[in-house]
Amino acid sequence: MPLSNCKLIDFPKITDPRGNLTFIEENYHTPFTIKRIFYLYDVPGGSIRGGHAHKALNETVIALAGSFNVLIDDGRNKKIFHLNTPSKGLLITPMNWRELNNFSSGSVCLVLASEHFSEEDYYRDYSQFLKDI
Repeated sequence: MPLSNCKLIDFPKITDPRGNLTFIEENYHTPFTIKRIFYLYDVPGGSIRGGHAHKALNETVIALAGSFNVLIDDGRNKKIFHLNTPSKGLLITPMNWRELNNFSSGSVCLVLASEHFSEEDYYRDYSQFLKDI
C-alpha cells in the first residue's frame, strides 16, 4: 500500500486539572481489530528500531512518553513523522518499510497491531521488499 495510506490519527483527549486522559477503541479510532500490543522502552541513544515491513499487518504507533521519529518508505517515497504526544498515533499500513530512530531519553513507544506475531509476515531484507513491491 502506498505511503499515502499512512497517516496521523488524533485520539480523544479529555483535559482535566488532575491530568489528561486519552482512550483508543478498536475499529473506531484504529481502522482494525487490535490483536497484539507491545511497547519499546529503555532504547539506548542512537539506536534504530523497526527496519522491516509487513505483508498484511497494520500498526498504530504512539509515543506514550518522550518522542521519536518514524521513517516510512513505500519503495518510491519516504516520509518522516515525529511523534511526541500520546494523543496522536501513526497508522502504518502493510507494504511500508519503517524505521524508528531519534528516541528521546525516557521515551516509550506503544504499538497496536492488527495481527498476532507471525515471522512469515515480515520483510527484514530491504532489497527483497523492493523486489516484491
